[in-house]
Amino acid sequence: MNDIRLIVTDMDGTFLNSKHEVSPEFPEIYEELKRRNILFVPASGRQMLGITKYFGDIENEMAFIAENGGYMIYKNEELFADKLEVQYVEEIIIAIRQILGATVVVSGKKRAYYETDNQDFIDYIAQFYTGNQKIDDLTQALDDSIFKIAVYHPEGSEEHLYPALKQFEKYNLEVVVSGKYWLDIMNKDINKGNALEKLQKTLNISPQQTMVFGDYMNDIEMLKKAEYSFAMENAHPSVKEAAKFEALSNNNFGVLNTIKNYLNAN
Repeated sequence: MNDIRLIVTDMDGTFLNSKHEVSPEFPEIYEELKRRNILFVPASGRQMLGITKYFGDIENEMAFIAENGGYMIYKNEELFADKLEVQYVEEIIIAIRQILGATVVVSGKKRAYYETDNQDFIDYIAQFYTGNQKIDDLTQALDDSIFKIAVYHPEGSEEHLYPALKQFEKYNLEVVVSGKYWLDIMNKDINKGNALEKLQKTLNISPQQTMVFGDYMNDIEMLKKAEYSFAMENAHPSVKEAAKFEALSNNNFGVLNTIKNYLNAN
């Protein structure tokens, strides 16, 4: 493994530990990556503000893939922004309301929107959606570019959400389980892998010069775009199948452990 120029990592369950913390070693490792001209890129289902808040002053040096590939910036410049058709948003929200226990967040360019009054849920999503707003009815037209519909179920997304919502694939939409409790709906071909490919082409970086880390099914497409693909020890079994290598768990900061090993070996 040599000549790595791009390192891309999922955030929750991958780069962050289970307390949503960044390793205290990251600033030192980041400076070494920067010295070697290796670009570090977070890629998440989170909204952009929910990712960039972790990186402070270095934000303007980095690239970020947000909204599962629906929104991408590099050095504070927008590279790509997607938009869901309004009629799909309305129909999907009506269907989600029929699922017992499900709660929906509509993620836009300006902020995320929800209609629940459940304060525990509102506090919970504030970890991922830094800019958010309650509105009375999400089926009303929103004055925003909507990237993604995110759905939460406290008993599990694979069992309780995907069977009811996979029907929307008929509209050429992506319906993907993005976490143990979360499912995301986006336009077809919007995924982290296609966003990563756009970034690679923009920067003239090949898959052979790319290292990628992930833990859940919405990471699989981007793992396929890298010669050096790592599933976390805590990853979903299908992610481990897709990846070529395995890293220590997110609670052992496996991403930085792997990067450190690479830097020390080269």
